[in-house]
Amino acid sequence: MTAPSAKSQDMQTLFDGDVKHGGFGGPVVRFGSIDNDLAVWVGGRGGWIINFSNQHSISLGGGGYGLVTEHQMPFQPENGETELAAAGYGGFEVEYTNQTYRLLHFTTSTLIGAGGLTTRTTDHEFSDSDPEPFFVLEPGVHAEVNMTHFFRIAAGLSYRITSGIDKGGFGDSDFSGLNAAITFKFGSF
Repeated sequence: MTAPSAKSQDMQTLFDGDVKHGGFGGPVVRFGSIDNDLAVWVGGRGGWIINFSNQHSISLGGGGYGLVTEHQMPFQPENGETELAAAGYGGFEVEYTNQTYRLLHFTTSTLIGAGGLTTRTTDHEFSDSDPEPFFVLEPGVHAEVNMTHFFRIAAGLSYRITSGIDKGGFGDSDFSGLNAAITFKFGSF
């Protein structure tokens, strides 16, 4: 008996079929709440797209978001100045897209990363205190529309979970919660 040669056997791979690669980037606006007040986060995300036979795709990339609305810190300094929250977060994002070829399709995503919370005055001067670092996990679901071959718009919901916030009267529960988002994606899909 002889062992079959390596050439006579089909190679087993993790992903079979016609795999194409692309990429995207674009702005994102997220709407949520901080201490029960409307909070708007503006940023962007991008990634490498692995497209499997035009049926579904996975993108691997990153995103970052900054707080653009004003929120007073619950505990104010005794010097009479008003301190406002200044925050941002970002990290690694993975997204699965089902039936990416359809005009309307659905995606699921997860961001895992870190952020920072510090304070600033109403004159936009940042405080001398160190930013409060925090962990972020944000899973989400989105409905996405193929506008053109290189442009997509997605609207969806996510739930941001933070851990490590304890600054000026704010805690994790003030920054964790449901968010709505609008994403504009430009790229090669």
